[in-house]
Amino acid sequence: MLNKARATVTAITRADADSVEVVVVMNGAESRPALAYPALSGPIAVGDEVVLNTTARDLGLGTGGVDFVLHNLSRPLPETHGDPEGHIVKLRYTPLQHAVPAVEMDPQYAPFWETAGTLMQTPVVVANIHSQIAPVAAGVRAARPDARIAYVMTDAAALPIGLSSLVRDLKKAGLVEATLTAGQAFGGDFECVTAASALLAARGIAQADVIIVCQGPGNAGTGTRYGFSGIEQGPLLDLAGRLWGTPIGVLRLSLADKRDRHSGLSHHSVTALGLLAQSPALLAFPGGDALTVPAKKLAALRESVDNSPVGARHTIETADGGPGMALLAERGIAVKSMGRAVEDDPVFFHAAAAAGALAAARVRPRRSSEL
Repeated sequence: MLNKARATVTAITRADADSVEVVVVMNGAESRPALAYPALSGPIAVGDEVVLNTTARDLGLGTGGVDFVLHNLSRPLPETHGDPEGHIVKLRYTPLQHAVPAVEMDPQYAPFWETAGTLMQTPVVVANIHSQIAPVAAGVRAARPDARIAYVMTDAAALPIGLSSLVRDLKKAGLVEATLTAGQAFGGDFECVTAASALLAARGIAQADVIIVCQGPGNAGTGTRYGFSGIEQGPLLDLAGRLWGTPIGVLRLSLADKRDRHSGLSHHSVTALGLLAQSPALLAFPGGDALTVPAKKLAALRESVDNSPVGARHTIETADGGPGMALLAERGIAVKSMGRAVEDDPVFFHAAAAAGALAAARVRPRRSSEL
């Protein structure tokens, strides 16, 4: 279904070039939040009458569970959507398809693409769900303050990077320098056609010392073994290895999730890392004094990981996520996952920060030809 409704904008709560958060009223009912992407809907102002896509809210979705502005009836549509100089179309074959300037086709980068093909052992941290990217980035920065970090957003979940308040916060806090959107995802500092070219561009064009790869907000899950969007983690780790990067995976761990399939080592990790990933990678298990988990519980969790298909295929190293989590707090970034904050489920967040620490330890000096 695609549900639509008319509404009136009564307030603008946040706005930038990528997205505008508004409050709307429909048929005199109570106020509700909505989100507009100016490149697609045109400018928005208080008092405008708009057409909303209400599907997500009608389905009761969590992340992304707001109304989206399709059209602004009070203002003429802009003559172009996206970039008039662009050639690659995103949201292809939908009413919102628009052209973007793909980094693969930019003339200034033509010499790079003539020889591109290796990540030169650059650490590539592949996360499972969007909330993990913040502790990963902080884990890198805490250990290597000078490291340049890029985030590649895939098209497995949200397509507009403008939906992610977390990405905005990370860039504002100086924890991520560049963003790249791959496939049908759009709105990054660099638009890319594939995940492979996004990885290569992150290293060679965005000059990243560490690359974080993950779906955007709005992980889709069905409760079945293979029906979740984070399953891409396994193939993405393989891709990073094939491009001569150093693949590092983020374990999804929890001692607070009440669902059996996500308690302890999540079935998402077992499937993506233990069944689908074909090449060995490096995985981080959280440790350190700042991790407030009883020693017996942590030891039992480590044993379950070691004895799983994940442990059989990959190398698992213990790393301290504490410095990364401390840096997140220092920079004022409050992270949550599935409604739980750090204090509710510390092992989940420390596992991601530990992966960042492992990546920082594997940053390689650039060759003179790259400088």
